[in-house]
Amino acid sequence: MLHSRLFTTIAAIFLAAPTVLAAQTDPLPSWNDGPTKQAILDLVTAVTAEGGSGYVAPGDRIATFDQDGTTWVEQPLYGQALFALDRLTRMAPQHPEWKSTEPFATVLSGDHAAMGRFSEKDWLEIVAATHAGMSAADFETLVADWLPKSVNPVLKRGPVTSLVYQPMLEAMAYLRDNGFRTYIVTGGGQDFVRTYARDVYGVPPEQVVGSSIATKYEMTDAGPVLMREPKVFFVDDGEGKAKGIELFIGARPQIAFGNSDGDREMLEWTTAGAGRRLGLLVLHDDKAREFAYGPADGLPDSKVGTFSQSLMDEAKARGWAVISMESDWKTIFAVP
Repeated sequence: MLHSRLFTTIAAIFLAAPTVLAAQTDPLPSWNDGPTKQAILDLVTAVTAEGGSGYVAPGDRIATFDQDGTTWVEQPLYGQALFALDRLTRMAPQHPEWKSTEPFATVLSGDHAAMGRFSEKDWLEIVAATHAGMSAADFETLVADWLPKSVNPVLKRGPVTSLVYQPMLEAMAYLRDNGFRTYIVTGGGQDFVRTYARDVYGVPPEQVVGSSIATKYEMTDAGPVLMREPKVFFVDDGEGKAKGIELFIGARPQIAFGNSDGDREMLEWTTAGAGRRLGLLVLHDDKAREFAYGPADGLPDSKVGTFSQSLMDEAKARGWAVISMESDWKTIFAVP
């Protein structure tokens, strides 16, 4: 009788083991099962299968991730824009002329809706005023000091680095576990993102490709410094992302993640390469847990992180995977 019970218990354990093991080894536990998750798994399987037609040597496996709206929240304004606006407000007492000069007057009024309509020229003026005239080291210190105190003005949560998407962190870790180098390729400031990329994403500073302003080498009594100048050096957005990948990485990715029209060329460049490739776009269609905007598929329009219908149409035509935040992600934020 005892042996019979023991046999029954052991059999039950072994029969249940595959299910338990599967749950423990799911590399993307925050993703719902479906074609989007499977597309990522299939890509990794193809490029890591030695002898297969899609095999890529570990040193050549590259994955690129846009940041704003792809790996963390970008509404109502980009994280770096929040930093710039906060810094401008703190600098305002030394610049009384800003009260009657645009775009500074709008910033000081606190009208976030109006700020959301700023042009590229407006933002360039704000960046020039708040990001330049200091050394690269001093700028890094300013960002590092601001991040822990930062708050998203709509979600009323902070710091902004806590509003990172858990499914994307899992995707990065899964790709690295399979021999990929993961890069952040962002329209945001390269130096800004490099201050926290390792801690937040596990991405070293040298694997951040972003927009940058010009710097000037100066020799001081304390030694050489790189001074930040109020002019643009490189804009890593739109076609700039394809150029940036070639300039700073020197190889075409096998997989690229984006979320907006500014990522179109990065996905085109990635998926045009030979062999197995995959492009993915995050669609913000979850108003309950995050935000809902497009205007693709009838979602509300947005100047911040625009996902146009033409981008959606191209995604369907080219076979890019569209990640529905509502349907594909069990959870959104890395920190509840």
